Amino acid sequence: MFPVELRGTRAQTLMWAHEHEVEPAALQQLRNIAKLEWVYGVRVMPDVHLGKGATVGSVIAMKDAVSPAAVGVDIGCGMEAVRTSLKASDLPDNLHGLRSRIEAAVPVGFAAHDDSVNVNRLNAEVSGHQASNAQRAGWDRFWKGFESLDPAVHARESKARKQIGTLGSGNHFVEICIAEDQQIWVLLHSGSRNIGKELAERHMTVARALPHNQELPDKDLAVFVSGTPEMDAYRRDLNWAQEYAARNRAVMLALVCKAVRDEFGEREVLFDKPISCHHNYVNEEIIDGMPMLVTRKGAVRAGKGDLALIPGSMGTRSYVVRGKGNPDSFYSASHGAGRRMSRSAAKRQFTVADLVKQTEGVESRKDAGVVDEIPAAYKDIDQVIAAQGNLVDVVHTLRQVLCVKG
Repeated sequence: MFPVELRGTRAQTLMWAHEHEVEPAALQQLRNIAKLEWVYGVRVMPDVHLGKGATVGSVIAMKDAVSPAAVGVDIGCGMEAVRTSLKASDLPDNLHGLRSRIEAAVPVGFAAHDDSVNVNRLNAEVSGHQASNAQRAGWDRFWKGFESLDPAVHARESKARKQIGTLGSGNHFVEICIAEDQQIWVLLHSGSRNIGKELAERHMTVARALPHNQELPDKDLAVFVSGTPEMDAYRRDLNWAQEYAARNRAVMLALVCKAVRDEFGEREVLFDKPISCHHNYVNEEIIDGMPMLVTRKGAVRAGKGDLALIPGSMGTRSYVVRGKGNPDSFYSASHGAGRRMSRSAAKRQFTVADLVKQTEGVESRKDAGVVDEIPAAYKDIDQVIAAQGNLVDVVHTLRQVLCVKG
């Protein structure tokens, strides 16, 4: 069935969704992207929906160029998950205490830690219990790289340090899930927080003013071209922010795992090696035998054997998948269910009572502040997974029983 080709594009655009299933504004956005002279091809995932500048759920292969809007403002946003040694039968009947413990360990919304997380101490506390990505080396080297970032963000270093190991808001979350084999998983979704947003917006502004971007169909699609100082500056800051996002998730996962272990007291809780993946990022890859800069905005890499995470909504299911390495999709798959309506539309259409009903059985916030995250605001995750049967194999199906949101 898939892919199908989007009509009316300059660069080949293949979709894992039918045109009639995609909002007209998003289709026009895809056609605008495909018009860019630097674009070799566009691939569209089944969770596709309208984004700022570039479409969410798009994979763009460009020759010697990159568009900051094709990454988005949450540079390096992605997922991390780990399987625990706990079984569903080990969980208490009431999970409110565990949710409170996680919320105490991980600041949400615009909040940050009072002081930056002591990673060495955290590593010592979780040592022997999980193969934590937070234990990776290079923290001194990483923070020294802050000095080379755009001068406009230099005053933000203290805030950036304190936001390592924090969740954010919107569709970001921490979840406790039960797999089909009754094993308990920790799953989380977050990105590069405020520092990534500021870097992205700074470079988008620079790109829009460049002479070669003045005749574009959409100024938000402005690009940087290889061999220019503007491109060099963007890729320097982009790479740093992508690493920041990965380190943020790693520290957050370690904090959540410690909270889970503490909740179970004297019982030993073990954690497997985490699975981690970006879904807003740029990577140098070989496409059809040629070197390309591949941008995934709301898409994950699904090379042959790659493990990835595809979440649904706070009342449905999430998936651990293994990539099939399909070159037709530029080795990609969806990053989630994808929104089927805007946040403002969801707030107009649904009530707190609707949220309570749709998240029955999930220990979570159930108030007006998260109505825009109601499951009905998202596409059917099972249909999204089914549409990409030639892109990934399902390894585990995860059902949420606890969800923390900002």
